[in-house]
Amino acid sequence: MTAAPSSDPSLRRYLEHPRGGPTVLRIVLGTQLRRLREGAGITREAAGDAIRGSHAKISRLELGRVSCKERDVADLLTLYNVTDEAVRDDFLKLARRTSSPGWWHQYNDVLPGWFETHIGLEEAASVIRTYEVQFVPGLLQTSDYARAVAQLGHPRSSPEEIERRVQLRVQRQELLTVPDAPRVWAVIDEASLRRPLGGPEVMAGQLRHLLKMAELPNVTLQIAPFSLGGLAAAGGPITILRFLEPDLPDIVYLEQLTSALYLDKRDDVDHYLAVMDRLSAQSESPRESLAILERLLKQES
Repeated sequence: MTAAPSSDPSLRRYLEHPRGGPTVLRIVLGTQLRRLREGAGITREAAGDAIRGSHAKISRLELGRVSCKERDVADLLTLYNVTDEAVRDDFLKLARRTSSPGWWHQYNDVLPGWFETHIGLEEAASVIRTYEVQFVPGLLQTSDYARAVAQLGHPRSSPEEIERRVQLRVQRQELLTVPDAPRVWAVIDEASLRRPLGGPEVMAGQLRHLLKMAELPNVTLQIAPFSLGGLAAAGGPITILRFLEPDLPDIVYLEQLTSALYLDKRDDVDHYLAVMDRLSAQSESPRESLAILERLLKQES
């Protein structure tokens, strides 16, 4: 019989201390179901037949791309010969929670689906490493700066929609000060700090905010100065999310104008980790970066 242990740490941890909302729960549940299927020697095609679907549906379910119906999970557990009622109950409870909306669902009117995934992963991350070339990272923006960014990126949006986007960004930032907050390590290109987005007052407020955020024990800031010339990450912004949960692989998030890429293959992740390591080594130290922020603030004042 292929039965999961009754005290499976991944399931129990997320049932007792849910973190990250439905996005992360889907990934955890999908990973556990894949392990059961492989342990039972059952193909994706056979599993798809058991839930009146296709192997593609099983693949999406195991990757956490879709929520899981309780009936489908129950049928798969039966197929995988999982008979322990306590274990089945844990799986079904987790399946129910994959359909529960995260706090960000209240912003569905201004939140694209591809970014919703990022927020869910961000909520569960233990380390968030990010490099930004054009803007200050979203987690570190003031509301005035975020408003200027939103107006630039969505010129046809109504004032109400702009404010909704700002509210979403500000609520995301509560993540930085919760218990067990993730460590945020941000490398910011000097160009984004010298670009007068929103005007001098907005930029001065943003620089003061960065200095304040750098005082948090879980926030590290580095500036990539103009003097570096070419950078290891020539191109767009990069975010790497790392998790304590072994069922969640490191994920690279690459945001584009109207979509995003999520990379979790080991070779891809290792490549971008090497890029981030080189960026951090090339950039100014956290102490010198704060000195640069103070000098820039004096120029804005």
